[in-house]
Amino acid sequence: MVRGERVAVVQGYLVEVISHCVWLYFRFPLSFREVEELMLERGVIVSYETIRRWCVKFGQQYANALRRCQPRPGDKWHLDEVFVTINRERKYLWRVVDQDGMVRDILVRNRRDKTVARRFFRRLLKRTRTVPRVVVTDKLRSYGAAHREVMPSVEHRSHKGLNNRAENSHQPTRQRERAMKGFRSAGGAQRFLSAFSGISPHFRPRRHLMAAPDYRAEMTIRFAIWQQVTGTAGLSTLD
Repeated sequence: MVRGERVAVVQGYLVEVISHCVWLYFRFPLSFREVEELMLERGVIVSYETIRRWCVKFGQQYANALRRCQPRPGDKWHLDEVFVTINRERKYLWRVVDQDGMVRDILVRNRRDKTVARRFFRRLLKRTRTVPRVVVTDKLRSYGAAHREVMPSVEHRSHKGLNNRAENSHQPTRQRERAMKGFRSAGGAQRFLSAFSGISPHFRPRRHLMAAPDYRAEMTIRFAIWQQVTGTAGLSTLD
């Protein structure tokens, strides 16, 4: 084996270790120390602090790559906001999902007024590069005021009972928030949730609507996509 081939093998091993640690952390409610322990069981010695740096550095990168693999957003958007406690202060997590349940964006802010709602609408239009047919929200007046300014031609349905899809999308975040014992800063929450909302849903198809063989086939496809975006396709050093 020539020297160049040896380096490629070593670098490939590191890429797979990194992607596996990032997958474990964002897919399951685990701490960095718990990921460290799981890797040790596989014979891989890596510190929890190194895993933390990997998740910060590569988590958003992987999430962005997964979003680029997704189909275009559906034409029906569900928006909702929920409070999160950060350093004993109440902040608000804004989230939008389409009719297929895919999270399209999140935003952590101090308030839930018209200014924030307007910014969130503009951010969505810029990031998705598409205009929805329908926007569904709860009764918060800020949505209506921002909607009239930013996308007046889009149908706006304001009814709490119609927005269960957005409200249900908060559940994985709540689960993770409890496991992490809260977020330490608004910026940290924004960075984590931005990556989390791109990675976690990729591995959460609506299993209750699928037969077991269909679910396994779908997960096989999703794991293959993950390997492609992380550069680990064809590697098997962790098997």
